[in-house]
Amino acid sequence: MTTATYIQDSDFDQLLKYSGPVVVDYTASWCGPCKLISPFIDKLAEEYEGRAKVVKLSLDDNKESAKKYGIKSIPAVLIFKNGEEVERLIGKAPYETFSDALEKHL
Repeated sequence: MTTATYIQDSDFDQLLKYSGPVVVDYTASWCGPCKLISPFIDKLAEEYEGRAKVVKLSLDDNKESAKKYGIKSIPAVLIFKNGEEVERLIGKAPYETFSDALEKHL
């Protein structure tokens, strides 16, 4: 089973060069709602493998890109295309909210 991998701020710019959509889940180990959506993000990674990159970024270790994109509350799921942010979902939501958002950018 494919799961969303954790990336570091240092990987971020390289990741945004990907030609398809990139889903970034800003998360933290102490965040309850983040734990609730984590299986949904892993499911996205599995269902969209080869069509989109789906990753997680821990705010405990990576503050740079969170600051750059003005992340004020988590979970925050950002979708990028061609290096630009095209969608932002804040808070917990059902799986369909995330998959529908991603579908629009495929």
